[in-house]
Amino acid sequence: MPRCDATINSKMASKATDKQRKNSDGRARRLENLKPFPKGVSGNPAGRPKSITLSEALRIQLCATMPGDDERTYAEEIARVLCTEAINGNVLAAREIADRAEGKPKQSVDLDMRVNDWRALASQHGLSEQDVIREARLLIESAIDSSDA
Repeated sequence: MPRCDATINSKMASKATDKQRKNSDGRARRLENLKPFPKGVSGNPAGRPKSITLSEALRIQLCATMPGDDERTYAEEIARVLCTEAINGNVLAAREIADRAEGKPKQSVDLDMRVNDWRALASQHGLSEQDVIREARLLIESAIDSSDA
């Protein structure tokens, strides 16, 4: 039996080498294609095809007319329902209307930009620079030890 398998394998190998010989000129063409593009020339000049975003799809749908009503769009119907909800006491609907019509109110942020020198702070509290450095090292080492655990 092993002899038969060896005969089949040798025949398959000779067929494979024959195919490889026939494809040698194809290989040379493939190697030519491995050259980089010249500077300033793109390999994909059109780029990736643009796909429609959710915002664009929603804008298109909001502009479409309602089924069975050729005069009203989806946007007009949503606005009508939102106003009806606000009149009936829905505070979230009223807030949405105000935010869209008037704009959201500006929010203020308090920010303290003073930079304190640690040396001045240490001397105010009666500590030397070496005391502060030693304490900082202990804090860093304890943070490293707790993260390893």
